[in-house]
Amino acid sequence: MLARLIIGLGVLLAPFVISSAQAETTARILSFDNLAGWQEDNHQAAFDAYKETCKLMDDPEWSNLCEFAHSNPDPKAFFELFFRPVIIENGTPTLFTGYFEPELRGARYPDGRHRYPLYRKPQGEAATFTRQQIDQTDALKGLEIAWVDNPVDIYFLQIQGSGRVKLTDGSSIRVGYAGENGHPNRSIAQKLIDEGIMTRSQASNARIRDWFGRNPSFGQEVLWTNPSYVFFRKLALPPNKGPRGAMNRSLTSLRSLAVDPRYVTLGSPVWIEKPGNPTLHRLMVAQDTGAAIKGAQRADVFFGTGEVAGKVANQIKDGGRMVVLMPIQLAFAMAPEGELE
Repeated sequence: MLARLIIGLGVLLAPFVISSAQAETTARILSFDNLAGWQEDNHQAAFDAYKETCKLMDDPEWSNLCEFAHSNPDPKAFFELFFRPVIIENGTPTLFTGYFEPELRGARYPDGRHRYPLYRKPQGEAATFTRQQIDQTDALKGLEIAWVDNPVDIYFLQIQGSGRVKLTDGSSIRVGYAGENGHPNRSIAQKLIDEGIMTRSQASNARIRDWFGRNPSFGQEVLWTNPSYVFFRKLALPPNKGPRGAMNRSLTSLRSLAVDPRYVTLGSPVWIEKPGNPTLHRLMVAQDTGAAIKGAQRADVFFGTGEVAGKVANQIKDGGRMVVLMPIQLAFAMAPEGELE
């Protein structure tokens, strides 16, 4: 996901009307008994993910809890003793989607197979070139990070914002978002639907990738209909760690969540109840954001790295509910009197 500035707790304690065009935001305190599956969850896994980012939360209510968390208390007791579950709503239905860290096949230098470069961000006028201008000129020559074997994989990587490139020598490079060219983003899936090449139900990443493989020339023209372009930078991350989220810390598979920070403070534990396949009733941590993640009940579940994680993540589109765990005093400051459940 694309990195965003961390928005602090003060947003949550501001008046609950975000704008005149949006419904009023409400908050209700629940009990832990209201959380379906709470007793069965792996609280240690959630606790470990929480400690990954809690030191970045400056508000004293949060920072004091983080300090105590690093004394290694019992995880389940820690959450139940110092937090209260709060359901925050703004009139829009709950929607869970999924995301992942792509893994591309690449090489350090171009060859007959690996012909498509990942670029660092250029300076000057070249930083505003369209996708087609970048592909058809040498304006970014010398800024190549690596060369991969499929241009549509670069497009998908630009959507996700970070990923790994598995190199021919057995090593790998981690890359993350470094900036954009400033042009509007236009969906190539929508373009294929508009052209009658695929129906909306058919336009999955896997089908699009397969179609591009069979139609490389026309596929390149389709890519150029999206002038937006994302540049990357190398990331120095251990191979066993996930990509960095909006808090500039590694994400944890099936424990990290992207949220709308206007409603959920980054670093907060968040309980999710998601039906579908897979069904998820578990404690996660709000450690990322995304351009499409808007609303109090909107979240993106991080599923991990690689093709298998991608197949699962790309099929997620489920309802359910999400409940934020907040320090006790902040929870009661948010919830109107008399709405404790």
